[in-house]
Amino acid sequence: MDENVFRQITVGLRLRGVDVLTVQEDERAGMADSQVIERSTELQRVLFSMDDDLLVLAHQRQREGIAFTGVVYTHPQSMSIGDCVKELEIIAKASTLEEAMNQVQYLPF
Repeated sequence: MDENVFRQITVGLRLRGVDVLTVQEDERAGMADSQVIERSTELQRVLFSMDDDLLVLAHQRQREGIAFTGVVYTHPQSMSIGDCVKELEIIAKASTLEEAMNQVQYLPF
């Protein structure tokens, strides 16, 4: 989870058995977006963000052919927290890391 993600989303996913790591828990709060996406790739984790700047960075990586483990993005006002949790759970439980590689997924579906 990027550091701008609502805490309720993290809690909701954990209650549903989804393995989640936040930037804060990884002691990386305040890192530049480029470092956050690098770290998620290093850890082999898909990154969820509500940050437009991180979305731009992910698209830049796609254009330049720079590998990353995938980004899931939603605008903070585009869906409820509950719906966000449900859709992220589906992604976490129904997709593989290989499917997410170098991809940007948008919520809502």
